[in-house]
Amino acid sequence: MNHVTETADRILARAKESAHGRHAEILVREGPLRQSLLALTEGTELEEHNSPPAASLYLLQGAVRVTGEGDTDIAAGELHTLTHHRHAVTALADSVFLLTTVTSIAGQGSYDEPAIP
Repeated sequence: MNHVTETADRILARAKESAHGRHAEILVREGPLRQSLLALTEGTELEEHNSPPAASLYLLQGAVRVTGEGDTDIAAGELHTLTHHRHAVTALADSVFLLTTVTSIAGQGSYDEPAIP
């Protein structure tokens, strides 16, 4: 069992020590379900990337901006559903969020598998 608050504090400290201003740890990896804690220092951006079939972001600390199909600012305590479109995440303050993803959905293949052109 993980104590999420303690883990959040620890990974934020590691993000502050990192030259890249970020750190992440996978908390749950069960079949297609992934839950990861990510910490970003203020100003750090996760560059635009693809989204898995289903995902949500729950912000524990700080504030972030999700860009893609428009800008959405998320504050601590807010839960945001991520669309199945490319997006980026920028920390508006030192931030920690729980990212929940489903990497495959029946009939849609797996996010872990390469796309077939």
